Amino acid sequence: MKIVFLDADTVGEVPNINLLNRLGDEFITYEATSPSNLLERMQGADIVITNKVKIGREAILKNPTLKLICIAATGMDHIDLKTAKENEIQVKNVVGYSTSSVVQLTVALLLSLINQIGYYDSYVKSGQYSKGNSFTHLGKPFWEIKGKVVGIIGLGQIGNEAAKILATFGAKIIYFSTSGLNNSQSYEQVTLDELMRKSDIICVHAPLNERTKNLIAYRELSLLKPTSLIVNVGRGGIINEADLAKAIDANLLAGAAVDVFTTEPLLKDNPLMQVKNTEKLLMTPHIAWSSIEARTTMVAEVAKNIQEFLNRSK
Repeated sequence: MKIVFLDADTVGEVPNINLLNRLGDEFITYEATSPSNLLERMQGADIVITNKVKIGREAILKNPTLKLICIAATGMDHIDLKTAKENEIQVKNVVGYSTSSVVQLTVALLLSLINQIGYYDSYVKSGQYSKGNSFTHLGKPFWEIKGKVVGIIGLGQIGNEAAKILATFGAKIIYFSTSGLNNSQSYEQVTLDELMRKSDIICVHAPLNERTKNLIAYRELSLLKPTSLIVNVGRGGIINEADLAKAIDANLLAGAAVDVFTTEPLLKDNPLMQVKNTEKLLMTPHIAWSSIEARTTMVAEVAKNIQEFLNRSK
């Protein structure tokens, strides 16, 4: 049984990576795989592991030995599921492994925006604080989450956990269900337009699909209060990046934090890289999912998926 991990660099150094080494007769890892060498690297593989490498129709059809695609993540939009099913190739992902990690970064980004951490850190390190006459400096006023309205877009497992934590700050939680399937008894469900108008804070925790692509464009952003903040740790493409950049510079909102992008790595000419009001924008390189604990759990779940497949194949 030959197992190939196409983008092992996305997992990094985790203590249990050797779990994967023990599963096949042959285990090959590549730090990263491009479209130009994908077919070659998949040749003869029974099991392929991918985090973000796209496996489309051609890659599936030209690899007749392929029996299982293991996704080292939750999202499955980069796999041609229809072709895989037609060719009796199983596709297994992992879920729930990164909930705590994603929620933690959501709160970290939000608090950094609200409390102007970057500004105050720079103020002290620049020596300006040392030159002052006061024990404090109030150059960038900030407000409390208590009493504010937090709108959650996508009330799945991660959205629910984020809502619980933000509620402990004293916020009122409302939500918009992108699937239309969530019907929480704990929080008020509203339309997207209502959420955009009412919220002081918006947290995006939705998957990217036909219902959520460009869900938030300039029209939706124009509904925001000028004091509102928005955090996207869901998927790039849910918020139109050109429109968000335009809205930030038009002062339609007080700030935004983005961990996910339409194209990753972020392109140099992405509109968000051209924002003039840079103090209103925080960007991180798709790290919300990646705590050491989350990556360790993810590797264990991938190994479990492979082992279960091997047991059934005996």
